[in-house]
Amino acid sequence: MMTEITIRDATPEDMEAVCAIYNDAVENTTAIWNEVLVDVANRLDWLSARRKAGLPVLVALDATGVVVGYASFGDWRAFDGYRHTVEHSVYVRTDQRGKGIAGSLMKALIERAGELGKHIIVSAIEAGNASSIRLHEKLGFEQVGLMKEVGTKFGKWLDLVFMQLNIDHRADPDGARKQ
Repeated sequence: MMTEITIRDATPEDMEAVCAIYNDAVENTTAIWNEVLVDVANRLDWLSARRKAGLPVLVALDATGVVVGYASFGDWRAFDGYRHTVEHSVYVRTDQRGKGIAGSLMKALIERAGELGKHIIVSAIEAGNASSIRLHEKLGFEQVGLMKEVGTKFGKWLDLVFMQLNIDHRADPDGARKQ
């Protein structure tokens, strides 16, 4: 069931809702391999850093204007040679999952990555998260790796699936895109 939503750039006023979604994922899922809750000040700093770096933070709003999900991407690795590759994150409020919100956010992120001249989007997904893996496959991502027991949460080892999407087909990394 698709929910009618609006996707837009996040504002500081959205960070309370973003913080709640993030903290729910920390407390209740293996989507984030972090065990420390954050506060709104932390999310405001995160938003500011992303903006300063020219990176998007998008929010999904339901028909009443309430934030029900968010997504962003950042540098995959901090070395110059990786400048055309980003890693994304997408999170949806628990009661809104399965309604197409994550897919809508991802499509908007993919478009934004293309506008910024990115070449590859990487996704690192906990191997047991079948719905996220399926969503990425539907969007054209390919599984390119599996790392066993590289993380832990809730007292168990976690495997990490790497997926990637090629969003352009430049032969020359710093040249024009092929049409």
